[in-house]
Parts: sequence; C-alpha cells; structure tokens
Amino acid sequence: MYDKHTLLGSIWRHAVLIFLAAFAIFPVLWIASASFNATNNMQLQQLMPPNPSLVHYRELFTSDRYNYGMWLWNSLKITLVTSTLTVVLAGLGAYAFSRFRFKGRRVGLLGLLLIQMFPQMLAMVAIFLLVLSLGSIFPWAGLNTHTALILVYLGGAMGFNTWLMKGYFDTIPRSLEESAKVDGATPFQAFMRIILPLARPILATIFILSFITVYSELMIASILLRSNARFTLAVGMNLLISDQYGQRWGIFAAGALIAAIPFLVMFAISQRSLVSGLTRGAVKE
Repeated sequence: MYDKHTLLGSIWRHAVLIFLAAFAIFPVLWIASASFNATNNMQLQQLMPPNPSLVHYRELFTSDRYNYGMWLWNSLKITLVTSTLTVVLAGLGAYAFSRFRFKGRRVGLLGLLLIQMFPQMLAMVAIFLLVLSLGSIFPWAGLNTHTALILVYLGGAMGFNTWLMKGYFDTIPRSLEESAKVDGATPFQAFMRIILPLARPILATIFILSFITVYSELMIASILLRSNARFTLAVGMNLLISDQYGQRWGIFAAGALIAAIPFLVMFAISQRSLVSGLTRGAVKE
C-alpha cells in the first residue's frame, strides 16, 4: 500500500481521478460531437467530426416535422410548477409532522412511508382510469392536460419528500422558534422567518431532485398526453427517434444537449444553498 506522501502514491491517485473524470466526460463529448456531425448517422459517428455544422440545431427549431421549442417549454412549465408545489406542500406537511402532536400523526407518517414503497408505475392503469374519470367532471384536469400530469407527479413525490424534510426539521432546535414566539411572533411567522431560512439546503435539494425527476420522466407523460402540442420534451424526443434512431442520431444529440442546459442553470443557482450549513447565521460567532 502506497504512502500518501510519496510521489508514487500521488501519481496513482491522480491517475485514478483522471480515469474517472474521463469516464464521466466522454459520453458528453460524444453527444456533443454527434450534434455537430452533419452526416446524422450513428454508424458514421466520429469524436472529431470532419465538417462541423449547426444544421441539426437549426432543424430542431425550423423544421415542420418537429415541435422542439413547444416540447421544451411544456417540460419547463410542468417541471417548475411541480417542483415549486412539491417544496411548498412538503414543507407545510413536514413542519406539521415535526412540530405538532395530533391524533393520527404516527399513522399518517407510516401511511406516507408505505405508499412510497409502491412506485407509480405499478398503478399506471389506475392512474389512467382516475384521470379519465376526472376529465369527465373537470375537463381542464383530464387526459391530455398538463394539470392532470402535474397532479399525478405531486402525488408521487409528496411521500418521500415529506419524510426527508420532516427529518431535517427535527434537527432544527425548537428553542429558536420559542425565542421568536417570546418576541411576539406567531407560529406561522416563526415558520416563515426562522425555520425556512435555516431549511434552505433541504428545500433546494428537494427542488432539484423533483426538477430532475419530472423533467426527465417519460412513461407517465407518454400515457396521459396525446397531442404533439402537449408533449413534454422526453415524450417528443422519444418519438423523434422511435422509428429512425440511426438516421436521426445527430438531431437527437443536439436536442439532448439543449435539454441539459436547464440542469446546469439549476445547479449553478442552487449550489450555494446546497452547500450551506444547517443553521448558518443562527449561531453567533
């Protein structure tokens, strides 16, 4: 076993890190290369395309065969609404389970945990029939509507996120809220001004996890959405290559790179909250 202070040990560790970095970066470079390769053929794919071109990017937004701009907008709209509502509803529910003592509290927590053990894929037939029936009463929340898709996503995300946030709230000292109440704050004011600022890391984490899950979800969206103008990006990209994968490889790669931009922006914005401390600023230094 090499000593960590020796030159050989340092070289060995750096070699492992370089290998892992190359292993993670190579697929991204391959997709980027395909997006600039004008041949649009997987069999002729090269890491360094001989004649780089932006033809695939132009075709995504200008061709009548694709509706990429609408798919991207639909995904962003559904994802942002779902992620925001998930954080709000999970935060309120987790705070109630963490701070209040009421009849049925334990049963409610166990019920959330039990429901979360069964993935939504096992209930696809029931979800389809439920949305179909709901649409006969409320057409704006039936099949082929984004409202129905958001409601289904919220139902699948609440259990795990409430449990995760409840555990985080349990670690925040109650004395902080009690001090605020002594100063005249109401329970809701203490929640908004004391708990939420301290819980910013878990709020950002849940928002990002929900964003990633909803933005890339395919199966539920493909079942509930029917028209091309209503498709999310995942459904549209799947249909883009469902019959001619090898001949539309370049266009698919260009769409995949554009689709990754919201992830990069989201992580850049939330990075500070993700790495901040649990009670940052609550304790005097």
